[in-house]
Amino acid sequence: MTEVAASAATPLDRRRVLPIFILVFVDILGLTVILPLLHLYAAAFGADPLRIALAVAAFPLAQLIGVPVMGALSDRHGRKPLLLISQATTCISFVLLGLATSLELVILSRLVDGLFGANLSTAQAALSDITDETNRTRGLGIIGAAFGLGFIFGPVIALISLELTNSLAVPAFTAAIYSFVSILVTAFLFKETHPPAQRGRGERLWFSPFMLLGAMLKPALGLLLLLMFAQQFIFFGYESLLGLFTLTRLGLLGRGNAVLFLLIGVILVTVQLRYIGRWSARLGDRRLATLAMGLLSLGLILTATTPKSPHPLYLREMVARELLGARQSATEVLVGDLGIDLPANENRGLSGVLWMAVAIAPVSIGAGLIRPALNSLITQTVAAGEYGRALGLSAGLVSAANACAPLIAGWIFQRAGSSAPFLLGGLLMTALCLASTLLWRARPAAH
Repeated sequence: MTEVAASAATPLDRRRVLPIFILVFVDILGLTVILPLLHLYAAAFGADPLRIALAVAAFPLAQLIGVPVMGALSDRHGRKPLLLISQATTCISFVLLGLATSLELVILSRLVDGLFGANLSTAQAALSDITDETNRTRGLGIIGAAFGLGFIFGPVIALISLELTNSLAVPAFTAAIYSFVSILVTAFLFKETHPPAQRGRGERLWFSPFMLLGAMLKPALGLLLLLMFAQQFIFFGYESLLGLFTLTRLGLLGRGNAVLFLLIGVILVTVQLRYIGRWSARLGDRRLATLAMGLLSLGLILTATTPKSPHPLYLREMVARELLGARQSATEVLVGDLGIDLPANENRGLSGVLWMAVAIAPVSIGAGLIRPALNSLITQTVAAGEYGRALGLSAGLVSAANACAPLIAGWIFQRAGSSAPFLLGGLLMTALCLASTLLWRARPAAH
């Protein structure tokens, strides 16, 4: 698009967008208080690595079924009631996690949240209701910014909670409080965006493989859903192994990784609040998605080639003692079971840390662009009354990717070395970028 097109973009209605931003931020804040600690909840009950992986995968596996159903229900009954239901069950799941006395209850809490917690996809559908093709990517980028802010503050709150109480129940109850606040925001500030006149009538509501198959058989929608799954599979494999990679390459423990994740969050928020709207208007969503995949590919390959150079203050003996010495905390038991190879004391310096900081920039920018661009393109392939269903399928495929990626990427990490999953992911992302570009050139954009 040209600058003229950019200036013709419809302004966002900030009064309607702000409540959506707040409820997503508060909801993600609650979730990210738990995410960095979920494997610890499982390990605290003596789980082996496979059962820990099952606890991590329970939520995205349940979302694969629950999110499309909740999305279709929101198309029929409106966004607000489905948001309230999903937020209430998320709150209940956090309380259940805080009260858990066994691994089975931990898994149950994640299944409950996954089956009924369609907060993000329903919020995306609500934003799609109040935007058009000229400003939808910018609106979805605002949700991404709320997501990024949650990822900045959530882990910090979790660490503070653990430092003050040394109890895994406290972060879970803290997340439940934030989830309850999001319910209040939805109940009192959010106005319904999908009026009865626009709601579908008589559609199939329950998820089945045929629902997904029917969407995949539509050429434009099927390509976008396939791209959404593939890029998320590659990116979540990166995300789930980043901490282990920086430990084995750079000797970074919690504080060092917290700085890296803070950097990722700041870049995400900056891109999605300041740049995604103007880049979408100037390039169009297809080119924006292509740019995002190219940046992700570059960042993954740079990550794979990070020098094995621990930071200047690193001492192998000190890190090993901190990780494995007393073997009393859940963290120490888990790391010991994984059999991590720590870097030697030689070659210490800043080269590895600086290389990683550079590699994180394109990955973070690409991650900030890709999902808003693809989701905006997805909404352009369906009728207005089917936004919830389409975005629900998109979110469901993201959940499927999130369930599979850590297990497969972790297996590659163990069998082929720490660089292998990142290098393979970068090459696959390059192939996706090239293939989608060729397919889009063969098909004119829908308007």
